[in-house]
Amino acid sequence: MSVVTETLAHGCLTKMAVEPGDPARYTLRAGDDRLPLDSLLGEPLRLAWSGAIACTNCGRATRKSFGQGHCYPCFKRLARCDTCIMKPELCHYFQGTCREPEWGESHCFQPHIVYLANASGLKVGITRATQVPTRWLDQGAVQALPILEVDSRQQSGFVEMLFKGEVSDRTNWRAMLKGETPELDLAAERDRLFAQLASGLDALRERFGESTIRPVEAAPRTFTYPVLEYPTKVVSHNFDKRAEVAGRLMGIKGQYLMLDSGVINLRKFTGYEIVVSHGVS
Repeated sequence: MSVVTETLAHGCLTKMAVEPGDPARYTLRAGDDRLPLDSLLGEPLRLAWSGAIACTNCGRATRKSFGQGHCYPCFKRLARCDTCIMKPELCHYFQGTCREPEWGESHCFQPHIVYLANASGLKVGITRATQVPTRWLDQGAVQALPILEVDSRQQSGFVEMLFKGEVSDRTNWRAMLKGETPELDLAAERDRLFAQLASGLDALRERFGESTIRPVEAAPRTFTYPVLEYPTKVVSHNFDKRAEVAGRLMGIKGQYLMLDSGVINLRKFTGYEIVVSHGVS
């Protein structure tokens, strides 16, 4: 059992801030508190959930978190929680049924990047151009390569659907956390996929306009993470099952804290009120 010596942060969780570097630099965010994690590697930490959850949009108390940190009314009302965020090809803006048309115009009708990444093997993904490279770091990717730029989120969804016929759009988070991901030649994979999917891409350009789906000239990027030791067996912590998580911080990758007692995905618990303490085992 750990003995608490110092409170480091207190408040409702939002996803960790991450900046590229060698290795990437992480900051835990709890309410107004900001806790840089680099200097805490190898140190004992205790994260205790108070039992409270606050909606990240309206701030009201909620017994359960929906859509990563929302109360149920906000989850049903906000465009960012709609099905089309996860499946952009289902965008219904032009049907006049977007939950928040102004939000959709500012977030969905802007350039998006279609990319290849390697976090646990080859995958395809999409993100707003403004979220590069944060999106890749959030996923724990060790390699990433932007391959296409499109004019809207819906268009990126149709392109991703095309690529999903040849390559996964999922990350195996357990494999990602074990740190055993072989290096890939992403440029060669891009060229292979472009050749295989040329007719499908031509059809999408004919539908949306020749200039709306553009190749991106870029070199592959590589990323490293602050990890002292990767787990050989991945055990997951869950605040809903146990309100206290404690152990030595062995690494951070993606949105996971890697403790010697197990791993925890902090983004999953957005809105949960926690106290982070520096403990002595």
